Amino acid sequence: MIAPRGLRAALPAIAGLFALGIFAGSASAFCGFYVAKADSELFNDASKVVMTRHDGKTVITMVNDYRGDPSAFAMVIPVPDVLERGQIHVTEAAIVDHLDAYTAPRLVEYFDPDPCRRYERLASQAVQESVTPTSAEQSADALGVTIEAQYVVGEYDIVILSAEQSAGLATWLTDNGYRLPERVKPVLEHYLANGMKFFLAKVNLEERTRLGTEFLRPLQIAFESPGFMLPIRLGMVNADGPQELFIMTLTRGGRVETQNYRTVRMPSDLDVPIFVREEFDDFYRALFDRQVIREKGRAVFLEYAWDMNWCDPCAADPLSYEELRELGVFWLDEPPRPQGGLTRQPPILARDVFVTRLHLRYDETSFPEDLRLVETSDRSNFQGRYILRHPWTGRPQCEAAQRYFRELPRRFEREAQTLARLTDWPIAQIRRKMEANGQSMKVPTGGGGEKWWEKIWPDNG
Repeated sequence: MIAPRGLRAALPAIAGLFALGIFAGSASAFCGFYVAKADSELFNDASKVVMTRHDGKTVITMVNDYRGDPSAFAMVIPVPDVLERGQIHVTEAAIVDHLDAYTAPRLVEYFDPDPCRRYERLASQAVQESVTPTSAEQSADALGVTIEAQYVVGEYDIVILSAEQSAGLATWLTDNGYRLPERVKPVLEHYLANGMKFFLAKVNLEERTRLGTEFLRPLQIAFESPGFMLPIRLGMVNADGPQELFIMTLTRGGRVETQNYRTVRMPSDLDVPIFVREEFDDFYRALFDRQVIREKGRAVFLEYAWDMNWCDPCAADPLSYEELRELGVFWLDEPPRPQGGLTRQPPILARDVFVTRLHLRYDETSFPEDLRLVETSDRSNFQGRYILRHPWTGRPQCEAAQRYFRELPRRFEREAQTLARLTDWPIAQIRRKMEANGQSMKVPTGGGGEKWWEKIWPDNG
C-alpha cells in the first residue's frame, strides 16, 4: 500500500504503464448465459492501465507488456510532482487481468421458449531502502537536470527527474542508457513546459533474482492533482503503428469520459448469428476495426460502465474488497471482522465503486493531445453485449408455433444483415455459415401429405 503526498489514509499506488515507456446502454437487467468475452488479449500492441480517482487523488496502475531481456527495459513517465517512496508500489498483474475480464465485451445466449406457452425462460446466472545517490547527479547538474529522488521498489530502480530544457534531459537519458527515438525532444519539451517531472524505471537485476519474479510486475504511482488526465504522447514517438489502449477507471461518482475527444458507445444489445459463438474473437476485432474507421480514428470507445457490486451477465466475478484496495480504492470502509467462524465478506455497496472501461486505437496523428478525463454523474449501466438466440425446435402444437417458424427465416436474415453491417463481412459468406448451422433463410413450404415443418425442424419429443 502507498500513500499520496498529503493523504493520511493508506492506499495502493498505481502500477506499470503501457504506451509511455521508452525501451531498448440500457439500465434494465439483461439476463442470459454468458458464453465468451472480448478482453484486451484479442488485440496486438495492447496496453492496460487502471486509474482510480476521487477527490483530486489519483492512483494509476500500469501493466508492462515488455518481453525481452530485462536489462534492456526502461520506462519514462511524465508525472505532476516529485513522488515520495510511499507513493510508488509494485502489484500483481492478476488483479488488472481480473478487472479486464470483468469489464470485457461479452457474448450471451438465449433459448427461445415454446411459442405455445406464455412464459419466458430466464437465465441468470516490504518496502526497500532508498538508493544512495551516485555520481550521476554530478553530470545531471551540468545538463540542467536534477535528480529529485531515487528508490528501489520491488524489482525496479526508480529515479525521478526535473529538467530545465529538453536537450539537456535528452542528453542525460542517452548518457544513462535510455535509447531515445529521434522525435522525442519536442514531446519532452511539451511536458517540461507544463511543469511535469519524469518518473524513470529500470529493472534491478539483483533484486529481481532475489525476489524470484519471472515477469515484470505492474508499477503503481499515487499523487494528488486537480487535473484528471492520462499522458499518451510520449508513448507514440517510438511506436511502429497504431496502439491499442484499454483504460479502466474506478470512481465513486459515475461514468468517466474524455473531454478533448469524442466518447462513443460501442454498438450493443444486437442479435447476431449463432456461428459467431465459435468466431467471437474475429467478430469483435472486426467490429472494433469498423467503428474506428467510422469515427475516422478520432474517438474513444465506451465498452463498459457499471456499478462494481454486480453484473448481468458476468464475464468474471466482481473484484474483492482486497483487490479494489490494491488498485487504490481508498474510500471503502473496512469490512467487519469475521464473527462466530463466519468468513463471508459483505457485499460492496453500489454507490461505492463505479467502473468504466474505455478503449482507443491511437497514433500521433489521430490523438495529438494527452487524454483529459472527466468523471460524470451518469451512473446508467452499459456493456458491450452481443446476443445469440437459439430457435425452439419442438413440434408446433398451435398456430402461434407455426407463425413462429414462418417468421424464423426473416429473423435469421436480419441477423445476417446486422453482422454484415457491423463487420463488413460479405453477406453471402455470412448466409452460407448460417445455413451450415441450421439457420436457413428460405421460407419452408409444405408438400405431399407431410407438414412442412416436419421436414425442417426435428421433433424433440
